Amino acid sequence: MRIVIDTNVLISGVFFGGFPREILSAVVGQKITACATAEIINEYEEIVQEMINRKQGHFNREILSPLIKTMDIIEPVTHVEICRDPDDNKFLECAKDSHALYIVSGDKDLLVIEQFGNVQIVTAKDFYEKYLLS
Repeated sequence: MRIVIDTNVLISGVFFGGFPREILSAVVGQKITACATAEIINEYEEIVQEMINRKQGHFNREILSPLIKTMDIIEPVTHVEICRDPDDNKFLECAKDSHALYIVSGDKDLLVIEQFGNVQIVTAKDFYEKYLLS
């Protein structure tokens, strides 16, 4: 199963735990495949650095580097302008071009879309309970 992980889920998993960390661990353990673009990876790294600089949460070094190494990095070709926040369109583009089934997000601007083609947009809790517990 291929998914795209929104930055807020990555940050929650790396710094705080809970359902987001379970999802990141499933990616590292290769139970699911997470897809990203270079632009998404850059955003992950920028926000992680901001969190470290602000000393928010507890940075889990054991998860971030292995996570990025196991991700399927794709070159996007699709261009969409759907999200209320244009910066979030990159997650839709990545999901479409990587043939992902889900975008896992806590971002209301993405969650309000619910479905983009064959891609469902779900919270970390919903994804974990429906697809990782079964």
